[in-house]
Amino acid sequence: VSHTGTPYYNILFKDNEIIEDVDLLVSISNLLIDVPRIKLIKRPTAKLTDRLIYTDVHVGMDASRKDLAQYAIHWNKDELFERINIMVGEAIVNKTSNTIIVDELGDYMDGYNAQTTRGGHHLPQNMTNEESFDSGLTAKMMLARELSKHWDYIVFNNICEYNHAGSFGYIVNSAFKSLCEVSFNNVEVNNFQKFINHYFMGKHCFVLSHGKDSKSLKFGFKPFLDPKQIEKIDQYLKQNDIYKKAEYIEFSKGDSHQLLFDYCTSDDFDYMNYFAFSPSSEWVQTNFKKGRSGFVFSNIEYDNNEKETNIYFFK
Repeated sequence: VSHTGTPYYNILFKDNEIIEDVDLLVSISNLLIDVPRIKLIKRPTAKLTDRLIYTDVHVGMDASRKDLAQYAIHWNKDELFERINIMVGEAIVNKTSNTIIVDELGDYMDGYNAQTTRGGHHLPQNMTNEESFDSGLTAKMMLARELSKHWDYIVFNNICEYNHAGSFGYIVNSAFKSLCEVSFNNVEVNNFQKFINHYFMGKHCFVLSHGKDSKSLKFGFKPFLDPKQIEKIDQYLKQNDIYKKAEYIEFSKGDSHQLLFDYCTSDDFDYMNYFAFSPSSEWVQTNFKKGRSGFVFSNIEYDNNEKETNIYFFK
């Protein structure tokens, strides 16, 4: 504002830095412009596929506040990398197939400039933007590298539309995809930018969503289905002809940080809430409880509804 000739800030002014998505992605692409992409091998055919599901990693979140939080947990890059290694180890122990699908359901990065996508909501951080980017990307590459040693083919499905970091999360996953394309011949990466997405495995269809988006849904999908949410999912399934193509449908979501599997509310699909990979934030610790975190590993048969689900809780 400059009515007097001397610039000054209005009291309502918020000096928010905007992420320049395109510029950052161009910079990442330019770094790899002279590196030839590796051609993917043909995806193996199988009647059984392994599936690893994790969500809400919240890279950069400060859950400790210098040991003053109710249940102070140091959520830093060392803890992140340790949990990635634990997840890989458990996946290897439960391996039944030569193919694995890894579904990451959003809120991978905690925030950008310590803000949610809508702004105005401060997020306590223990990393800078740069440190968060490096740690988040390194953790994903660790996961890809180790899994590629034990499975013939790996598919990463990353939800990039969510309420905590939004575009920042997409940038990390875009860099991950670019690096995998020049590093592995058996790693496929799909970065989903829509609020709801899906893929097929034989007679199964898995519908993926974080549960909240970056713009419109302040409350999003609840841990327990209500008629409005059933209708929303039902309309998506009809619009994409999923009822005609799949015999078994699972709606997989994160966001609520709760492990709740609902096979009964809907007769048409299973409604699966997956718990957070990260420990609880201080806000959750104070307003609710310490909570539990972990990941889920499943073995799924393509042509029937038989599957084995292994749940791992971090200590």
